[in-house]
Amino acid sequence: MTDAIALLESWGLEVVLGDTVDASYYQFAGDDDLRASDMQHFIDNDDIKAIIAARGGYGTIRMIDKVNFERLKTNPKWIIGFSDITLLHAHLYANYGLQTIHGQMPVNIPDASSKSLQSLKSALLGSEVYYHYKPHGQYKPGAAEGILIGGNLSLLIASLGSVSDFNYDSKILFIEDVGEYLYAVDRMIRTLDRAGKLKNLAGLIVGGFTDIKDNDVPFGQTITEIVMHVVKDYTYPVCFDFPAGHIPDNRALILGRKIHLEVSAEKIDLNYL
Repeated sequence: MTDAIALLESWGLEVVLGDTVDASYYQFAGDDDLRASDMQHFIDNDDIKAIIAARGGYGTIRMIDKVNFERLKTNPKWIIGFSDITLLHAHLYANYGLQTIHGQMPVNIPDASSKSLQSLKSALLGSEVYYHYKPHGQYKPGAAEGILIGGNLSLLIASLGSVSDFNYDSKILFIEDVGEYLYAVDRMIRTLDRAGKLKNLAGLIVGGFTDIKDNDVPFGQTITEIVMHVVKDYTYPVCFDFPAGHIPDNRALILGRKIHLEVSAEKIDLNYL
């Protein structure tokens, strides 16, 4: 945590620690009521301009409905994090149309790439954010514009049919995940498709799928093949290996903001509009 505080202060920010930073309740940073009240305090405090989750893991779904987010209507502020924090990203976009930052968290900062931290600073402080890289494998070419949504695939599945769910039509979806079995990723992608979430997308961005496991009897498809098999008949562009997710080079993405995505053999470009 000291590395994260030093970094944020070097950006000219004043760091205020929540009561949950040093709290412990089994695998959680405090029980559900404490974590909810800690977030409520920062939401309601107009002097706080951004709320950065110290870490992900599991537990947001246990406390999110204890929090009143109404103050963000009149005093919006950045909510920052990834992984389990995807549920917050989804909830705030679904209910308030708010933009949030999918990016590195304090627990990840010691191992984070310099480019990922610079991208977080740019997103947080209002500098230009854009990405350009060359595809290394499969892709579906094309260009699209749409609001960027998404995050951790498991948490997107967990939000289906809930108050945190929203319409994916005409959006550009970003997905990533960690520690899942190949068959589970296949199931989740197909669940999104059966729920009507993939058919009318404007584009699809696949980030890091790390520490993916297989059974003793091989599943038989890679992550790329799983995704491409499901979306092969859709006409929107699809790119893989985007530098975001459970990886050191986890570049910041502003969710809820409109982007232009271009995918070709020569380049993959993501620019905010």
